[in-house]
This record gives sequence, structure tokens and C-alpha cells, in this order.
Amino acid sequence: MSRSVVTRFSPSPTGFLHIGGARTALFNWLYAKHTGGKMLLRIEDTDRERSTEESVHTILDGLVWLGLEWDGHAISQRNRMKRHREIAEELVTLGKAYYCYASSKELAEMREKARYEGRPPRYDGRWRDRSPVEAPTGIPPVIRIKSPRNGESVVYDKVQGEVRFPNKDLDDFIILRSDNTPTYMLAVVVDDHDMEITHIIRGDDHLTNAARQTIIYNAMGWDIPIMVHIPLIHGPDGAKLSKRHGALSIQAYRDMGYLPIALRNYLVRLGWSHGDDEIISMQKMIEWFDIVDINKGAARFDFKKLEAINSQYIRASDDEILLENAIAILPEIEIGKKIATPLNEKHCRQFRDAIPALKKRVKTLVELLEGADFIFANRPLSFDEKAIAILDEKGCQILGEVLPMLKACPNWTETELNDAIRAYSKAKKSKLGQIAQPLRAALTGRSTSLGIFDILTVLGREESLARIHDQLT
Repeated sequence: MSRSVVTRFSPSPTGFLHIGGARTALFNWLYAKHTGGKMLLRIEDTDRERSTEESVHTILDGLVWLGLEWDGHAISQRNRMKRHREIAEELVTLGKAYYCYASSKELAEMREKARYEGRPPRYDGRWRDRSPVEAPTGIPPVIRIKSPRNGESVVYDKVQGEVRFPNKDLDDFIILRSDNTPTYMLAVVVDDHDMEITHIIRGDDHLTNAARQTIIYNAMGWDIPIMVHIPLIHGPDGAKLSKRHGALSIQAYRDMGYLPIALRNYLVRLGWSHGDDEIISMQKMIEWFDIVDINKGAARFDFKKLEAINSQYIRASDDEILLENAIAILPEIEIGKKIATPLNEKHCRQFRDAIPALKKRVKTLVELLEGADFIFANRPLSFDEKAIAILDEKGCQILGEVLPMLKACPNWTETELNDAIRAYSKAKKSKLGQIAQPLRAALTGRSTSLGIFDILTVLGREESLARIHDQLT
């Protein structure tokens, strides 16, 4: 009887959750959901010097924001070090590992000799078959695995296929350091075994690690999980992903105004696809996702495609969801530094009223907020150069003539406002745009914005009339 699928996401808390890690988490999560299994979360925090609680919180917040909830409690690898030591010592008892007393000087000499002979630096196995009674005093030992010396170690991978590694290149690597802390190789194998992980889905930069970990699995007589090594994400130019390409934290994407659902949709298509489908709902992602469909070639990150997907989700999203997500990032962006936050009830209501018109023309939530910044502006407004030019003598004359007509509108509805301004336009034999431009400049401080009737109805009678009046005094 086959076991239920159990995947895991296992970040190191030495920094933020970057875009590649987020995609790995998404693939693990989707495959678990697709198969009715579980995705566990393990924080690989055995590196005490570099691991921080701040990074742990940042990673967890990023996963929650993306909507990738894990099953059960997050597991700290550091809390399992006693178990790791037990397995290392068990391997010694089984004759599969040994204590190594090579000094730092000896190891340096081995590396120097290898460089001189044109070989990769490898431990020469000098303590592999020696008795501990020969151990020198004053040198705490490490524990090394007895790697096979001949033949090959084979990784059977669902994406990469059958990958072979000459055992002569793997050497007797350390599994327990001299301070009794486990190395990454040992800790990962022990934790994956104890957590009953069935599928290891991670970046293909771990392929060599998979070969070494296979040696530990075989030494313990444990079943090896199914390996799935995903090609890394590259920039548009095919080079390794860098910050200029998009190798940023998930929080940075949030603050740039991307919706979590849009980022998920974009990430799932980096290395996996379902025909020509561009917009894929979460339900369809779960239904369609399978590891056999992961591409073998590296995916290329493209901000323009991400923006295009994000703009589609913005247009399709509920206005309340957009309001909530936009307000959440307001303190983190430039416009948020110019206005008082949190927004008062009036501003929130006006912003919500403006969203249906605004969302048709923006690609990100930042653009949505920038399009609504006239709502949050305090009188007297500040004006850009084009708005100042529009509000010349002629522009102010138009404002002075339109103002009493607007005051006469009893209900301040879009229909009444439209009728009033079009009546003025007809009487003056002017185009509507000639009337709208000075009104827009007076109401927003800019030469471009929403349609003039949207602006008037969002601001309301009192504020609209006051802003026009400001330009006439």
C-alpha cells in the first residue's frame, strides 16, 4: 500500500524568502494538494551564527501572504540536533562512518597537495580504517561517512532523469562536526526520514547534495524519497537571477503592488505549464499540477509578464480586496510618506469609490494608489508643471464660469454633473476636453487622472467646490 504524499519546504533563516524559494514552496504545496497529501515546513536553522528569528518571521509572513499554509507546526532543525548526533554515532557503530582526528594543519596540507597535483581538494581517508586508540590527544574528532570508493552514486530524479556521480568525487564527507553539531547533509536526511517525507522538491543546485545524501540513506538502510530537482530561475538574458532581474524578497513584491494570487499564478508558470493557459485559478492549479510536467530547462523571469498577469487580476478582483491590499502597503511606498496613515474613514470610502474606475488602467497596487493620491491630498494642493500651465488666465476663467453651474446641481450625481458641464460646453461651443482640463488640474493638481466626472463624484460636492474655489482666490 502506497503512503500518502508528504512534501516539505525547508528554508534556511539566514535572510528573506526570495522568489526562487517561493516557487519551490509553491510547487511543494501544489503537489501536496494535488495528491491529497501534506506539505510540512522545516526551518533549517542549525547555522547558529547566520540564522535569526527575524528571518524566520520574514519567511513565515511571506508564505502566509502568498497563501501557502503548511500542515502542522513549523519544525526547527536546531531542536533536533540530539537526534542527529544519535544517528551519526549509530553509523559509527554500524561501521558505516568513523571518527576522524585529522588536524587543521593536515587538512590544509591535503588541500595544498591536491592543488599542486591539479586535483580537486578531497579528504584522503587517512582515518577511515584506523583504530580510535591511535587518536591524538587534544583534537576533538569529527565523524565522516564511509563513502563508496568505486563505482557511482545514482540519483533517480523525476525531472533530471538518472544522474550519475563518480564516487571518487564525493569523498568521506563530514556528517558531525567536532563541536557535535550536524552538517547539512546529515540533518536533512535524518529529518526527512523522521518526518516521513515522500517527495523532495527543491532546486537543481541540490543535485550534488542528493548524491551525498543517498549515501547516508543507503548506509542507514532507509528508503530514499522521490527526488524532484527543479531548474533554477534565470533572468531574461539567461544569466543567473540577480536583484536587477527580480531576485528580491517576497515582501518586496508585495510592496511593489503585486497581488499574492497574481504572483502565485506567475510563479507556477516558471518551469511548469498547462497548455497555453496564462491565467490559472488556484483550483485549477491544484487540479492540474503534477511533477511530471515540470520543465527540465531553466525558466526566465520577466517583469513585463508578471505585470500583465497582475493587471488582469486587479481588474477581476473585488474592490474590497484591492482596498485592503492597497492600504496594507501604503506605509511602505513613497506616496505613503506624504499622507497621514492609517487613512481616515472618509478617505477609505472615497478610495473605495474610485477603485472601479482606477483598476481598469493600472498594472500594480502602487499605480492604483498613485492614481488615487488626489483623494488623500490636503488643501491647498500642490501642482505639477503641466497643471500649473493649464490653470492660466483662460483656465481660471473657465473654472469661474463652471463653478456656479456645479453649485446649482442639487444631487451631485454623475448624470447631473455631466449634464451641467456639457450644457456649458455647448453654450461656449467648446469641446468637453477644453472644459475638463482646467477642472482636472484644479481638483487633482495634475494634468492626467481619472475621468472628470469620476473625480467630482469621488471627492463629493464640498471638497470639489472648495478645490475649484481655491484657484479663483
